[in-house]
Amino acid sequence: MSGAETQDVMAVGPVHLERIDHVAVITIDRPKALNALDAATLRALDNVLDALTSGDGGEARAVVITGGGEKAFVAGADIAAMSVLTPVEAARFATLGQRVLDKLEALPMPVIAAVNGFALGGGCELALACDLVLAAPNAVFGQPEVKLGVIPGFGGTQRLVRRVGSMRARELVYTGRNVKAEEAVQIGLALKVVTEGTVKDAALAMAAQIAAQGPVAVRLAKRAILDGDGADLRVGLAGERTLFALCFTTADQKEGMAAFLGKRAPGFTGA
Repeated sequence: MSGAETQDVMAVGPVHLERIDHVAVITIDRPKALNALDAATLRALDNVLDALTSGDGGEARAVVITGGGEKAFVAGADIAAMSVLTPVEAARFATLGQRVLDKLEALPMPVIAAVNGFALGGGCELALACDLVLAAPNAVFGQPEVKLGVIPGFGGTQRLVRRVGSMRARELVYTGRNVKAEEAVQIGLALKVVTEGTVKDAALAMAAQIAAQGPVAVRLAKRAILDGDGADLRVGLAGERTLFALCFTTADQKEGMAAFLGKRAPGFTGA
């Protein structure tokens, strides 16, 4: 993204938000804890996501989320904090984690996870809530919760099935086995492995490519995919048809088609 304008937008505790042109970048930066998700970090991420949807993060058309440092995307939930939870407190913690990751998944714009290192437990669940996952060569994914005597609590038993299929998800959850980057691509947990040291840049480049398309169309495409996931095919097709027609109420549709016919680059405004 050579020549792009970078602007720091906000920092809430260890979660930082910056904007590079029309791309929002979220960084979870707790290097001493390998960016583990404790309750405070989840609440900070929640606030940053609210800023994105309220427009405080600028006119973001795509989002990149990554971890600070080189060792971890998010190494998991904070086990030290979890070890003393009562059942009632554990339910509250899982509710918080699920609510925040639901909000991440439901962002109107596509989200790309730039996985640099460990994405275990809550970190894998965070990646699963993203639209696309790019992996550094040292990326490691997994749901190792059974090794601690618990199960995934931030959506891992549900989103992993939808991402890699029921049998593979069962194997990974039941055994707690970690998956390296290349295998993650093979089973559909990640899109591709990129060159060492470039995962954030690769995610930014992909986000910029998405941001250059008709922003309303991209958002409606995401909505159609999310709404249709797990639905009856005819229900999904009906939703797609409605959203397709909705595109024809936008200035971007008129601009995109006029630009194509005029053999020029479109100037999308998101209207």
